[in-house]
Amino acid sequence: MAETEFVIEPGRQDIIMIRTFDAPRDVVFRVVTDPALIPRWWGPHWLDTRVDAMEVAPGGRWRFVNTDARGREYAFGGVYHAVVPPERYVRTWEFEGTPGEVALETVRLEEAGGRTRYVARSVHPSVEARDAIVRADGPKGGAQSMDRLAELLGAR
Repeated sequence: MAETEFVIEPGRQDIIMIRTFDAPRDVVFRVVTDPALIPRWWGPHWLDTRVDAMEVAPGGRWRFVNTDARGREYAFGGVYHAVVPPERYVRTWEFEGTPGEVALETVRLEEAGGRTRYVARSVHPSVEARDAIVRADGPKGGAQSMDRLAELLGAR
């Protein structure tokens, strides 16, 4: 299985996550923008995901809620700013547990010989906000999401 790569450089406000999938770009775009499929891949494997809102269009809102085995909820959401199928989307990304720390996420899907290179870059409001995501195991959860997405794409 391919590995998820992270670029997290000291003193910067961004996190870059890269993964190559064995699926065409249009299929990957369709899967990552389908609210019915989000619960099957988004978030760490030990959390369930519910989609409360997902309008994949400029100005459209999204909100996903992760629930752990004890019933605790962790909600994330934002607004889509650009959607260019099957090439990219840009949206804000905010964990409701730290209101006001809004990141701007750009997801690009690049064709790579029948495969798709997924590149997500999130820019956080400060180095400290970015580092808090890293300390909270954000990259670990992101890697697990990418593993789950790879499994889902392989099953399609």
